[in-house]
Amino acid sequence: MSGTFLAACVQPTSGEDVQENLAQVSGLIRQARAAGAELIATPEVSNLVAPRRAATLERSESEGAGSLPAYRALAAELGAWLSIGSLAIKLDGQDRVANRSYLINASGEVVASYDKIHMFDVDLASGESYRESRTFQPGTRAVLAATPWGVLGITVCYDLRFPGLYRQLAQAGADFLSIPAAFTRQTGKAHWHVLQRARAIENGCFVLAAAQCGEHNARRQSYGHSLIVNPWGEVLADGGAAPGVVTAEIDPAEVAKARAMIPSLAHDRDFALPAPAAEAAE
Repeated sequence: MSGTFLAACVQPTSGEDVQENLAQVSGLIRQARAAGAELIATPEVSNLVAPRRAATLERSESEGAGSLPAYRALAAELGAWLSIGSLAIKLDGQDRVANRSYLINASGEVVASYDKIHMFDVDLASGESYRESRTFQPGTRAVLAATPWGVLGITVCYDLRFPGLYRQLAQAGADFLSIPAAFTRQTGKAHWHVLQRARAIENGCFVLAAAQCGEHNARRQSYGHSLIVNPWGEVLADGGAAPGVVTAEIDPAEVAKARAMIPSLAHDRDFALPAPAAEAAE
């Protein structure tokens, strides 16, 4: 790992117009770079938040055109690493799209990509209903990527609720965890901060959680509160509820320090699984 660096999370309110979203997020990235950020994270579905499945399928982009080439050019222009939380990407011959995250280096090269594994298929008490699996094709592999400051484990939004994924990323060498999101207001108020802090504490990792915020359309509102959390679980930056940029100074040495104080990654053990509850009751 190299020395300390400034990280940033940008917090937009993306909508149905891909070009407007690109302009909004790019402006926030420029603002973060002007503040000195070297690693800049954007939220889930930075390019498109549409109210209905048909609109998402119609307006999603191919990898070779639209937002991704623009972000690659912007990274090279600014000389900064960009963690593009995710883009809605067309898949050849599929009736669903990928919810795909990209890590772009300071030369504009795509270093890694990751397709969101866990799909948010839920009915909330508020009456809101989500069926991500109807629109998005789930990913099948976890992803790590090397950066100048350490190793980044890449995840997206609902993945946050599956701690086993983060444990395996940390065991495989992750120093930082990217957890971009478009969390609903209801679930965000209840769980966002505690889950992000828990993933940092459990694994002794920094967490970069860039988030969507505000009202995207009549059917969708996001919680915001982009977070940067250190390996001890302390919140270094919180983006609140409005669009903007948050930054924090990151010292990669804190990863080893936290893990030395609580060396739980070295204490994992294999164990036999319990019998199903129905069998145990017999």
